[in-house]
Amino acid sequence: MRRVKLDRIDRRILRDLLDDGRMTNVDLARRAGISAPPCLRRVRALEQAGIIRGYHAHVNGEALGYGVTVFAQVGLSSQAEPDLRRFEALVDSWPMVRECSMLAGETDFLLKVVAEDWDDYHRFLTTRLTTAPNVSHVKSALEIRRSKWQPGVPIPEGDDDEVADDEVG
Repeated sequence: MRRVKLDRIDRRILRDLLDDGRMTNVDLARRAGISAPPCLRRVRALEQAGIIRGYHAHVNGEALGYGVTVFAQVGLSSQAEPDLRRFEALVDSWPMVRECSMLAGETDFLLKVVAEDWDDYHRFLTTRLTTAPNVSHVKSALEIRRSKWQPGVPIPEGDDDEVADDEVG
């Protein structure tokens, strides 16, 4: 497994971009303590290495009418790879499902679902999710409050680190 070396400046760039993905290259360079051209080269290298996968806006769902977030624990009748892939493809077609993670244990998948209200989620649950092929059971948990939301992963401040290529792709 090939390792990618991240130095102090790379880690600073990553932390700053996690905090503000729209930061200008000039501001990013100033904060990292380097000039703009090498900063841009470093950002491009981090993108090409697959460490930076993209840039996204953090949208306020409530302002757009999505007042409910539900975590649905889904159990499947079959965990054969083709059945898992079919379920994942189906989930990918549902815009209300914002995240889907396959889990080890008694729950096969954890879905993060946004809805306008509880009735909207209930319609999704009864017309889409529980009627989907291979779904044996669903357990829903309504989010009451989110006390922390932080995208990405923690970027250490210590000495130079190596990151495995397969960890970034």
